[in-house]
Amino acid sequence: MDRRSFLKNSALGGTAAAATALAAPAYAQGNRTLTLVTTWGRGLAGVHDAAQRAADSITAMSGGSLTIDLKAAGELVGAFEVFDAVTSGQADMYHGADYYFINQHPAYAFFTSVPFGMSPQELSNWYYNGEGHKLHSELGEIFGLKSFLAGNTGPQAGGWFSKEIAGPEDFQGLKFRMPGLGGQALGKMGASIQNLPGAEVYQALASGAIDGTEWIGPWADEKAGFQEITKFYYTAGMHEPGAGLSLATNLDVFNSLSPEHQKIIEIAAAESHQWNLAQFMNNNGAALQRLQAGGVKVLEFPDTVWDAMGVAAIETMDQYAGDELYDRIRADYNASMEASSGWIQKSEGAYRAQRDRVMG
Repeated sequence: MDRRSFLKNSALGGTAAAATALAAPAYAQGNRTLTLVTTWGRGLAGVHDAAQRAADSITAMSGGSLTIDLKAAGELVGAFEVFDAVTSGQADMYHGADYYFINQHPAYAFFTSVPFGMSPQELSNWYYNGEGHKLHSELGEIFGLKSFLAGNTGPQAGGWFSKEIAGPEDFQGLKFRMPGLGGQALGKMGASIQNLPGAEVYQALASGAIDGTEWIGPWADEKAGFQEITKFYYTAGMHEPGAGLSLATNLDVFNSLSPEHQKIIEIAAAESHQWNLAQFMNNNGAALQRLQAGGVKVLEFPDTVWDAMGVAAIETMDQYAGDELYDRIRADYNASMEASSGWIQKSEGAYRAQRDRVMG
């Protein structure tokens, strides 16, 4: 299925096509308030913070002439309803993880994370100095959206489990919460994958509705309280090595804004992306120490599990091949990742290995 097919066969696509055919917009005059809906429960550590940071920055930089009214998940629409709310015009903007919307188009996964995908720095390289943002915009046009990265969780943990994972066979029948293509890969390994909003994960784990979950990393996971339920914590995972968060505006709304307000949204989103990454990375180390002191057993998956994950990841990524836009985004993403990784490994990677060796 190619981009033209999406436009032809989707009512949302038809709306987007009509929007892109409009004449030059008449910019709204005076003060304006935009409603921002999010996939995050109010107060969820880090992810809600990123949305609030972007909202507050837009309001502040515009001197109040563009005010953002943030509605957390459930306050106007449900967590997974924000995409449709914005494309339909019920809300003006959403903040969330775009891999929640792979049913709209599988290429949305690349703008959050894909299994064995980009680190945070690699994602930034691609998005801001490669073709990433251009491709994000092209994808958004199908659905009448203008999107920007606006947060990053850093490398995410492999997750919390009710028992230790000795081999790939332990995923058979395991009820596990993991969204996106990473979750689909675990499904190919036999897991029963649950896609739950963040605010619902603790209760599902506590009740036994799921056997395990990934969330983000030590700081956000500690805040969520998963260590109260289980003590088996895998700190490295294949699913989200550098997960980006997105701020998307209804394209008609975005085009109706003045160039100054459009630039303010772009800059606020980029600043939130960098600020949020630093927030997670600054807090994770101390949180991991507290978790360990509280009896959490910090583990790594055995190589047999990593190998099985690799096979499943390739199968998952390949199942969407043949869609023109998906294939083009995947190829550009992989080329940029290879180029960035080559230098990072030879520079920062070599330095960090030597620093650890020399400085102990």
